[in-house]
Amino acid sequence: MKQSYKVIGLMSGTSLDGLDMAACEFITEGEGQWRHEISAAVTVEYPERIRKMLSGVHLENAVSLAEANVVFGKFCGEKVKEFMDENSFDAEFISSHGHTVFHQPVKGYTCQIGSGEAISAVCRLPVVHDFRTADVVLGGQGAPLVPIGDKLLFGAYESCLNLGGIANISFDEGGKRVAFDVCVCNMVLNHLSKKKNLTFDKGGMLAQAGNLIPELLVSLNNLSYYKLSAPKSLGREDVEREVMPLFDETGMKTEDLLRTICEHIAIQIGNVAPSGKMLVTGGGAHNDFLIERIRENSDSEVIVPDQLSVDFKEALVFAFLGLLRWRNENNCLASVTGCKYDHCAGSISMP
Repeated sequence: MKQSYKVIGLMSGTSLDGLDMAACEFITEGEGQWRHEISAAVTVEYPERIRKMLSGVHLENAVSLAEANVVFGKFCGEKVKEFMDENSFDAEFISSHGHTVFHQPVKGYTCQIGSGEAISAVCRLPVVHDFRTADVVLGGQGAPLVPIGDKLLFGAYESCLNLGGIANISFDEGGKRVAFDVCVCNMVLNHLSKKKNLTFDKGGMLAQAGNLIPELLVSLNNLSYYKLSAPKSLGREDVEREVMPLFDETGMKTEDLLRTICEHIAIQIGNVAPSGKMLVTGGGAHNDFLIERIRENSDSEVIVPDQLSVDFKEALVFAFLGLLRWRNENNCLASVTGCKYDHCAGSISMP
C-alpha cells in the first residue's frame, strides 16, 4: 500500500451553490491515522443551462435523466481538467459525489448523476463514484457518508456539524460513530432568500431583522421526521412534501420566515448535539445569525474553522471516501447508515 495520495474531490450539493473541487493530499500514519491537506480549492458556479437542468431533472422523463447524467459528467470533467492545469496538480484519481436527483432509501433506491465514465473520458483519469447505491441495497439510508471522514480526519472534535442544503451531524456514542440528517437548512434558507431576489441571506442579516412566528415554529418542530430514531436521512422529496408547504402562500414577511427557520434549525441541532467541541462547516457556517442562534440553543462549543475548511470539507471527505475505496477499505459504517454491515462502497471508472 502507498503511504501518500493526491486526489481531486468533487461535491455538488442540494443547494445548487456550484461544483466544489478540492485538490487533496493524504498521508497515512498507520492504524487508521491520516494527515490531510487541501492544496487548492474552488467552487465553480453553474452556468444557467446546468443550474436549470439540475434543478428540474427530477421532473423530467427517463431519457432526459440519462442525458443529464452524461452532460453533467462532461461538465465536471472539463472543470476538473482546467482546475488541475491551473494548479499544476497531478491527481492519481478523482472522487465524485455526483448530484443527487432521487433519494428514497425506504423504497430501495437513490440516484446521483454525473457519469463517472464521462468524467474519466474527459480527464483521462480513474474516477471513483456512486457511493450511495450499495449502502441502500444493503438496507442502509445511503446517508450520511461523511462521518467516516469525520472520525478519521477530524477526531479532535466531539462532533462535526455540516450546514449544507440539509444539516447533518456525526459524533461517537458508545464506542460507535453515530450520524444522521438533523433538519433542513440552506435548501429552505436559500429558497426564502430568492423571494428578495437574493441567492442567499448574507450573514443572516435578513433573518436577524425579522420577528419569530410562534405558530410556524411549533409546526416545524412538530414535523414527524423528528420522532424517528437514527439512522435516518432527509431527501429533497421529503423537504418538498413536508416542509416547503409551511412557507409557501403564508402571506408572512420573508424576514420573519427566515428568522423562524433559523430558530428551528438551531433548536433541532441543540436537541441532538453532544457537549464538547463541535466543528461547524458548510455554507450555513457563513450565516453569522444562524451560528449565533445555534450557540444559544446548544451546550456545544461551536467552532467555525478557516474558510477553506468551511467551504470544502465535504469535497475533502469525498476525496477521502474515494481513497478508502481505492485501497479497498471500508468507507461506509453500519452504525451510521443502518446497513447490514460495514462495507467498501463506490464504483471505479477507468479511462
